[in-house]
Amino acid sequence: MEFSLAERPIALSDRRWPDAGVTRVPFWVYTDVALYEREQERIFRGPSWSYVALAAEIPEAGDFVRTSVGDVPVIVTRDRKGAVHVVVNRCAHRGVVVCNAASGNATTFTCPYHQWQYASDGRLLGLPFKKGVGGHGGMPADFDNAEHGLQQLCVIERNGVVFASFDHGLASLEEYLGPTNLGWFDRVFDGRPLRVLGYQRQTVPANWKLMFENIKDPYHASLLHVFLVTFGLFRADNPSKTQMDATGQHSVLVSQRSEQREVTGTDDIKRVRHDLVLRDPTLLDPVREFPGSATVVMQTIWPNLIVQQQSNTLAMRQLVTRSVDEFELHWTYFGYESDDEEMTQRRLRQANLMGPAGLVSIDDSEVMRLAQQGAAVGQHHEALLEMGGADLDDTDHMVTEVAIRAFYDHYRTVMEL
Repeated sequence: MEFSLAERPIALSDRRWPDAGVTRVPFWVYTDVALYEREQERIFRGPSWSYVALAAEIPEAGDFVRTSVGDVPVIVTRDRKGAVHVVVNRCAHRGVVVCNAASGNATTFTCPYHQWQYASDGRLLGLPFKKGVGGHGGMPADFDNAEHGLQQLCVIERNGVVFASFDHGLASLEEYLGPTNLGWFDRVFDGRPLRVLGYQRQTVPANWKLMFENIKDPYHASLLHVFLVTFGLFRADNPSKTQMDATGQHSVLVSQRSEQREVTGTDDIKRVRHDLVLRDPTLLDPVREFPGSATVVMQTIWPNLIVQQQSNTLAMRQLVTRSVDEFELHWTYFGYESDDEEMTQRRLRQANLMGPAGLVSIDDSEVMRLAQQGAAVGQHHEALLEMGGADLDDTDHMVTEVAIRAFYDHYRTVMEL
């Protein structure tokens, strides 16, 4: 294919970040295919702890779930001794996917192509015709099964949450998260056994970073989400704060629900609808269950996890990258085994706010689609991130874009941009 000078792709080595630093984000970070491939190598297959599952999804020996780290398919398994493993879902022989089921129970995985069989921890157990037939063919005499298993990731579990990494020398999860974000993580995952309540899946036609930006962006919540603003769940005039770890890769947005419908302290919030009422008021009947007064806590953990507490609805949002302009968002709703039936029903009712068609989250998917469209035709332009200034410090309000700036400060370092 030939390109005119105006159409010729720009080499990644020729890309330059704007001189204004992280108060600007060039639109090509959402559209450059070579950059996406570098992200897969340096972030998702690099020194990062990626969320892969809740331990409650694989409670018994032989249980497994299929998922992805970046765009690499993996299987999360529990072996006969109870240990959790994460292996790449790709046969060591010819690269065929060995597991197609979303979940199940199996002590072995067999490649459908040539019947190579693997244990749940990835070890190659055997293969047909290894010694040939009738003295003909077969594998070389020095072929060692131990050298041809499924690729194994490093695995760590904390209070029922399983993370994996391609880097086997990565720091502990505690060090990785840092004290502030570890505290918020342990607030939800405090050691109580978890119970999975359900799943939702969606494909979003946008770059994966736009999802992280969205959760790190409290500025939009009081402007885009009519439901949040009208019922006081997340507003600019609510008591709130934004906190990052020392690297900027992780962050948490914290807010306390307002009981009043009238907006105070600003004339800029136009989306309050006083004509909206709930036919079922129990949709918004949160009860306090965690220390402190926060009713909304959204934590982003680099590179693929959002831990959500919206009132009493708890969910993991896992980002699965598919291409430079598409990602999947996997929602896993959960509670605690100690929950009574009333609390479980409360969590499920409030889950109607979230997910692909949620009363709140439906707005975000559409806006990210529109943002990707704008970036695709504006690659020589850049986004402006000056709300709240240019610093990277924690704040005690939500009229800020500081967590996005901190994210890109870390991103630029990792990606050498």
